[in-house]
Amino acid sequence: MSIHAQIVDDLISREIGFITTVPCKQLAGVIAEIEDRDGIRHVPANKEDEGMGLCAGAWLGGVRPCIIMQNTALGVTINALATLIQFYRMPLPMLISYRGEVGEPVACQVEMAVHTKALLSQLHIQTYHFHRREDAEELPRILDHTFMSSKPVAILTDATFWGDY
Repeated sequence: MSIHAQIVDDLISREIGFITTVPCKQLAGVIAEIEDRDGIRHVPANKEDEGMGLCAGAWLGGVRPCIIMQNTALGVTINALATLIQFYRMPLPMLISYRGEVGEPVACQVEMAVHTKALLSQLHIQTYHFHRREDAEELPRILDHTFMSSKPVAILTDATFWGDY
């Protein structure tokens, strides 16, 4: 089974019924897998902060949400994370491609990698970093944790995790 199928299976097994995505080359396989599945509503977003609003609406409508995005746009989500998602105690798994780490082929992606973990830490968002495929075995427990605690959680996936993406 591909890592993309495994991740989507884990999302489905945890009753996530709404996913919003912003295009990302590293996450393209996961996004394609979501598109091929029944039972998940996929709504692409133009920007990550827009995706936060879509996820909040899904949660308030009784559907478990997830956002799939790049770390390079984390900055535009800070207001939505703090004043909407966190203030109203909405659980939100965020599957985030961690662009700019070792193995990153695009030099301009490196700058945001310097700030990503610090920003998440400042917001008190639990962060998990997947470097190896085996790390994804923890995804179901991480998803359970975010819905149990009613908090957002960041799952960072770097270039070494995706391999030849």
